[in-house]
Amino acid sequence: QVQLVESGGGSVQAGGSLKLSCAVSGYTFGRCGMGWFRQAPDKERVFVSSISKDGITTYSDSVKGRFAISQDNAKNTLYLQMNSLKTEDTAVYYCAAKTYYSYGDYCSGNWAYWGQGTQVTVSP
Repeated sequence: QVQLVESGGGSVQAGGSLKLSCAVSGYTFGRCGMGWFRQAPDKERVFVSSISKDGITTYSDSVKGRFAISQDNAKNTLYLQMNSLKTEDTAVYYCAAKTYYSYGDYCSGNWAYWGQGTQVTVSP
């Protein structure tokens, strides 16, 4: 069964940094793009960043220049380096993956798998 487990969250003052990790198991890592999302209290879950199977990265405007997504295929792990954190970054952060179909070598369009989330709290 596919499992995504986030870690690395915590409390930090504005301007500080955190690095989140997402350990992936039961999955053919590296065949599909992966992403990070976040959800603030009483808000909907929103896109933060993604990385394609070829290593192409994208970011939401709110985190461009501050966050960096990466992956280590050998370790089956996705990362999100967060720098210059702002109070507005406070949220539960989730990693996500798509379904991989080896027959035809393609991925689902939707985000099929999600981690349990890790809390990031940025104080003034």
